[in-house]
Amino acid sequence: MYSSAELALVYKFGNARILEFPYPHFYIEDVFPQEYYDTLQSNIPDPSVMIPIEQARPVQGYKERFVLDLGEEKHRATLPQQQRDFWVEFSSWLCSGRFAGLALQKFQPYLQQRFKNGPQPQYYNEALLVEDITKYSLGPHTDSPRKAITMLFYLPKDLSQAHIGTSIYVPKDPNFKCPGGPHYGFDPFARLHTMPFKPNSLFVFLKTDNSFHGVEPVTDPDTKRWLLLFDIYARLPQTQNVGLAPAAAAPKPASANVSFKF
Repeated sequence: MYSSAELALVYKFGNARILEFPYPHFYIEDVFPQEYYDTLQSNIPDPSVMIPIEQARPVQGYKERFVLDLGEEKHRATLPQQQRDFWVEFSSWLCSGRFAGLALQKFQPYLQQRFKNGPQPQYYNEALLVEDITKYSLGPHTDSPRKAITMLFYLPKDLSQAHIGTSIYVPKDPNFKCPGGPHYGFDPFARLHTMPFKPNSLFVFLKTDNSFHGVEPVTDPDTKRWLLLFDIYARLPQTQNVGLAPAAAAPKPASANVSFKF
């Protein structure tokens, strides 16, 4: 069975046109039916149940980012029953592998090019509900080398936060690349475009050695920036994972061969 929310998402996602400069990406609006988005908004948790991302993942430098791991039952159990039921149902189809399979199919030519010199990786996905608070910022970076595809579901209540979306950057040195890991200061980069932080929208991009993105410093008072991170990771053979952060616990498998059948 497919929910109306899942069908709306896969229709918009599957038909979106990939923009290739400076790296493959796209942005879509009205991702879910409005009634479903209103229900989602009514189930945004109280900030008190969110935990610092550094307690959930082996990362540093995100002191203003708090998360709820939708794949962790012990974390979902901190929610009131109605909210728990909603997010369990939501994650049951989002993380089932069907949607990740569609994403892998869509970006398959790029992924084949990236991994052409070695064995094809296994893929898995994870979903984190995120709250960023006032003074949050994120310097330009290309994401972890383990990352394959990043998806940012923007979840604001209204258009008042449209200016604080994720930005695409290009290095002022045209030869500069980064395989992933460190965050950089803003000065060596030019901001190319900022994706509007609009309700019910989605920013998707492929991880490359030039997929520089970040968030300009948020100075609005008492800001809470809600979004959902849905990421697809590549698990490579052990010999190719030297120096990379360990994979998240209990990963959900995904395959480029997964398809929607009606």
